Amino acid sequence: MFSWAITFFVIALLAALFGFTGLAAGAAGIAKIIFIVALILAIVSFVAGRRSAI
Repeated sequence: MFSWAITFFVIALLAALFGFTGLAAGAAGIAKIIFIVALILAIVSFVAGRRSAI
């Protein structure tokens, strides 16, 4: 999922470089949302994996 965020970030950078500001803003917003979701899922996975099985 982090690779998707990086991909959208690169698309946003390339779009901004070529002057497509609307596309760049959209891709950057999508990248931000995907990154936050991936970060939350990684933290939940880490916490769930550390539970002791009694």
